Amino acid sequence: MRSLLSRVDRRLFDTIATREWPGAQRVLPRLTRGADHGLLWLGLAAGAAALGGRPARRAAVRGVASLAVASATVNTLGKRSVRRTRPLLDTVPVIRQLRRQPFTSSFPSGHAASAAAFATGVAFENKWWGLALAPLAASVAFSRVYTGVHYPGDVLAGAALGAGAAFAVRGLAPTRAQLAPPARPRADAPALPGGRGLFVVANQGSGQRGETRPDRGPEVHGVLPRATVVTCGGADAPDLDKALEEAAESAKRCGGALGVLGGDGTINAAAAVAVRHGLPLAVLPGGTHNHFAYDLGIETLGEAARAVEDGEAVAVDLARFRTAPHRAGQYFLNTFSIGAYPELVRLRERWAGRIGAWPAGVLAAWHVLRTAQPVSAEINGRRMELWMLFVGNCAYRGLGLTPVRRHDLADGVLDVRVVRAGRLARTRLLVAALTGTPRSSPVLKEARLRTLRIGGLPDGTDLAYDGEVATTPGPLTLTKENEALTVYRLLPES
Repeated sequence: MRSLLSRVDRRLFDTIATREWPGAQRVLPRLTRGADHGLLWLGLAAGAAALGGRPARRAAVRGVASLAVASATVNTLGKRSVRRTRPLLDTVPVIRQLRRQPFTSSFPSGHAASAAAFATGVAFENKWWGLALAPLAASVAFSRVYTGVHYPGDVLAGAALGAGAAFAVRGLAPTRAQLAPPARPRADAPALPGGRGLFVVANQGSGQRGETRPDRGPEVHGVLPRATVVTCGGADAPDLDKALEEAAESAKRCGGALGVLGGDGTINAAAAVAVRHGLPLAVLPGGTHNHFAYDLGIETLGEAARAVEDGEAVAVDLARFRTAPHRAGQYFLNTFSIGAYPELVRLRERWAGRIGAWPAGVLAAWHVLRTAQPVSAEINGRRMELWMLFVGNCAYRGLGLTPVRRHDLADGVLDVRVVRAGRLARTRLLVAALTGTPRSSPVLKEARLRTLRIGGLPDGTDLAYDGEVATTPGPLTLTKENEALTVYRLLPES
């Protein structure tokens, strides 16, 4: 059988080598050189990460991770396990041949493995992007036979290994579809075909600080043509709170829903109004980070629109901080923090309009790391010195101080993380983070609570919630309100 397969492989190679392929002579040799060391795929990933949104960046990361696993498998196991000589070039036209012939084992093809791994990895995040890459990946694989450096069997084996590497990466790091936020608990919300009965408040000021968008109505009408859009935040437009109240009253009269287009701060304000009026909320991501929308499972306006038209919704938790039980307090959907983080948010927002969000975040973190001072506070009655207090509405995934995202927005807990001050505290925490053991660091404490009391803060201490910065009004109590807000989101198919 092995001899038969080898003969078939050589005949196929000779057939491809002796046949004329219109247009291939100019394209395929250049394509195979461009794919050396994965440069073609790394370039595509870099372009997607720089120019695309969050879904494109996630697909690029998964594609590169799959490529890395495939390359390591081919070079450390595949080529060392099977020693196969390269094809003879007698039947390959000289104009097709590479200037530098590879000298490693012919089996399996590393180029085919990388191409298949990258395209398959991207397809796991978005099948249409994967299909768009398939012809390019197939061309790279075929170019290895066309230029005479591999047999067809080497290419097929390499492609199989590449696809397997992408599956292995998906097993270790599940895709968004595999880890979609739970549909529990489902909630009742009206189906609004075309957005009829939906009153959307679009914030012109959402995005980078100092950036104002002239009109966001077309963004909404592009996916929900029958929705009513109220623009706020501009020079001649009503302020956000007034616009939300008026939109909520209109939605309540017609039995519809409240919608909001903006970032986390705008959604925070809309959530409070929706709860007060007993309305479901449609979240349309339109800010810089959109943490709540992404954790909810909504990354595009189209996804939000489909949920609104189908009437699919869930109930999610809200967290609240207030100075006394009888006070209304302030909701937060994502995070609350005291210490170094509020200063980081302030600096990031100040610099983002000039240099962009990501560079501003890096520079702000570096500045805070060098200049921050510990804060004295009483946490649930215990006095301590701390660098930072982080509280998440529901449990965040991620180690230590790097919360990534939430997969359950109705778990009934506050995710509390405290970085305590002390001798070499920042250095010890940094070492723990670099070694992958942040949870074992004595300066980091974590807990899942339903109530948190904070007191004894110095006057003028800043706090941050959902990307907004404010001054601490006094002793605070943080509590949970389980399943308090109904929001539209697409539900997984049963």
